[in-house]
Amino acid sequence: MAATDPCRIVVMASGNGSNFQAIIDAVASGRIPESKIIRLIVNRGKAYATTRADKAGIPWEYFNLISNGFQAKGEKDQLKVQQARDAYDAALAEKLLSGSFRPDLVVLAGWMHVFGKPFLDPLEAAGIQIINLHPALPGKYDGANAIERAFEDFKAGKLENNRTGIMVHFVIDKVDRGEPILTREIECREGEDLHQLEERIHSNEHDLIVDATAQVSERILAKRANKP
Repeated sequence: MAATDPCRIVVMASGNGSNFQAIIDAVASGRIPESKIIRLIVNRGKAYATTRADKAGIPWEYFNLISNGFQAKGEKDQLKVQQARDAYDAALAEKLLSGSFRPDLVVLAGWMHVFGKPFLDPLEAAGIQIINLHPALPGKYDGANAIERAFEDFKAGKLENNRTGIMVHFVIDKVDRGEPILTREIECREGEDLHQLEERIHSNEHDLIVDATAQVSERILAKRANKP
């Protein structure tokens, strides 16, 4: 790949895609310079992110654990569930590595699926960076329902400095424990309900994921330019 080629970005999203839209707008305005979103992948059939992709002329693909035949609906056997997740992860990694949409950077923007080694290891070996947005500070409230858990601790008087936050981090085989790229603290306020806190957190997410994507993209391009 030539040093002058743009940083190729694949975004993965599961829902509304407002953070995806923020990245689309930032690439278009040059806030994420010398970069191109080459594909959106969704794992939920009704994800509004696909409408955003259509409006922006970005190709997208629906790739789902159950609909694509990796796991039987309602499967309870934990061994079979894990085998299905591993097969799904491996197939998605192969899709990214073998197709014409091979990225330099994968951005998880509201992607509701935890990747394991069958996805992470092949991409790491190929030198593809993966970053994720998480609505908590490093080492706090890993995994699902992070905002709700922080809010409950705040109401119980157990939230340190009455602050939660958001971060964008590199993805590793340990949920939300990869190296942070950017973080932002957000104060919890007396008299505020959970919905109001969620709204304030989400309003800050757009800037953070855009700035982190720009930072990582610039590193990728600089590294490529310095290759002998």
